[in-house]
Amino acid sequence: MHFDQRTQDALRETGGLSTSEIAAVADTIVETTREDADRLEAFFDGVDTIYSDMEQAHSAREFPEHEIRYLDLYTHADAIRGYLRFGTWGVPVEGGRILTENCVELTLGKPTNARVRFALDRDDL
Repeated sequence: MHFDQRTQDALRETGGLSTSEIAAVADTIVETTREDADRLEAFFDGVDTIYSDMEQAHSAREFPEHEIRYLDLYTHADAIRGYLRFGTWGVPVEGGRILTENCVELTLGKPTNARVRFALDRDDL
């Protein structure tokens, strides 16, 4: 089950949920997480160039552009993880969410270690 024992106990005590209801909530969280990962991958699918608010030492632009090769994600319970491959480098992804139809946010691992917004157009950042 998605929830640890303390959380399950709290849901029973304060929310009045049964074990089967808690399991149903956990299943919904897992399903929603997978749907979000699919939507994030679809956002990057077929995109050659994307813009971000990522700070880059080698770019003077406020919203630099990036060549995108692919975004490959997997999920575990409520966690989204994977790898974002740019043109010449890549970075682990440790979370993500859809902000708008034209803008998403990914939590990037080393060497970036930041939440970064990505958009199809600079004006959407």
